Amino acid sequence: MGHFTDARRPTGCTAILFDQPAIAGIDYDGSAPAESLGAMLQPVSPLDHIHAVLLAGGGPMGLGATAGAVRFLEERRIGYDWGVPNVRVPVVVGAAIDDLALGDARLRAGPDEAYRACQAATGGAVAEGSVGAGAGATVGKMFVARGMAGMKGGVGSASVRLGDVVVASLVVVNSAGDIVDWRRGTILAGARAPDGRGFARSVEVLRRDLEKPSAANPSPLDAPLRATLLAVVGTNVTLTKTQLTKLAMMANTGAARAIDPYHTQGDGDQVIAVSSGLSSVSVSLTALGAVAAETLADAIVRAVRSATGVAGWAAVSEL
Repeated sequence: MGHFTDARRPTGCTAILFDQPAIAGIDYDGSAPAESLGAMLQPVSPLDHIHAVLLAGGGPMGLGATAGAVRFLEERRIGYDWGVPNVRVPVVVGAAIDDLALGDARLRAGPDEAYRACQAATGGAVAEGSVGAGAGATVGKMFVARGMAGMKGGVGSASVRLGDVVVASLVVVNSAGDIVDWRRGTILAGARAPDGRGFARSVEVLRRDLEKPSAANPSPLDAPLRATLLAVVGTNVTLTKTQLTKLAMMANTGAARAIDPYHTQGDGDQVIAVSSGLSSVSVSLTALGAVAAETLADAIVRAVRSATGVAGWAAVSEL
């Protein structure tokens, strides 16, 4: 995995490369996911292996950055044999967050930046916080127009080894809702109270809106594409694409523990599940999914704990 971070805005991209083509499945539950080639991972498609995942800022316009990862892989003759001499076709699944509200929105990670993220990829420890695709991520932003500031999101990861089984999650947290320390039930990051002394508690604000609608209060910022969670869940257990689709669906429930509210009108949440196929151990898919949900929730918490604040968007460490 490797990051490219452009601190000028901030924004960036994150590349996930595989030593061997990875079997993958996907779960789209968000209202408007910004994605490319992910539709081919649905069970009805005959394609079941991918060569990389590219996560980027820039909203839908950031999806063009995947071309840089394709170029990186093609130069190394990685991809499907298309039956054409000297040509390999890499399948790079792309996904993007909308971070255009921070800084100069004309500054976006493109193919060259994605290529550099691929060059930086290593098998070492994952850099977390305000880096790569999470550099411009924010959370708790539905009520900014009402004077309730949001906070910084970012990249987070978590993993667990249980005997011969490994499950890991990587997330880019750019969610409309608040981020909850799900093991304690307390809000870590999200919409701030107007006086800046605590959290507004987004669900409570929405509850009051239902009880006493007021023309004086602008509608929540929940237009499509404005917020999202991007997640990649990986395991060494050999699974089929259909099984990985189910794994992605179960892992997605973990995000609902750590983001409140989740799957809002504006969120384009998406979870990709991949298998390296390095272990042939026979395990319960239900057990694997339950653990994946926990690692994904933990990764979300780590993302906001590791974030660095920017003007107007404080980080957890600054509270």
